Amino acid sequence: MNQSRLDLEADSWVFALRIYAEPGVADACLRLQDQAGVDVMTFLMIVFAAVRHRILLTASEIRALDDVCRPWREQIVQPLRAIRGRLKTGPLPAPTSETEPFRSTIKAAELAAERLQNRLLAEHVPLRPPERDILAPEDLHSVLRSVVMLALEKRPGKPLSDLHSSIDAVVDAAMRDTH
Repeated sequence: MNQSRLDLEADSWVFALRIYAEPGVADACLRLQDQAGVDVMTFLMIVFAAVRHRILLTASEIRALDDVCRPWREQIVQPLRAIRGRLKTGPLPAPTSETEPFRSTIKAAELAAERLQNRLLAEHVPLRPPERDILAPEDLHSVLRSVVMLALEKRPGKPLSDLHSSIDAVVDAAMRDTH
């Protein structure tokens, strides 16, 4: 990765952590992940490109970005997430105070895997001159709606309308970050 991509990776990671920590954003992202199959790291990279670089990714760019990180996500991140989740309820000897340190180790590995996914995304996010001087909330909402619609292609029957409030929560937090 050249230096500008290294900076992009570091900046996008800090941005993702900050936005995710905003009130309501984690719940919104998890709802989009659980109900629509949205990849949160890709979603937040797309928000970053829009907010920090004023680049609104097209549907084909979103799909290409998702294609790049899908193997890592499916083979590494999701299995770690599944293990961490299973340790909340079992199998025996979980969940106990004795298995909680192990669960914390898995959580740290999952976060590290997401950081590596962020690096992969930073290497492949399309960069070009800013498309506009100011990002309008409706522009960001439109791009994020495209992300969710692409994810919903794999989950027919789930209406996009059920997820607008989650998109709105992320847009609101991201737009506060632009000021």
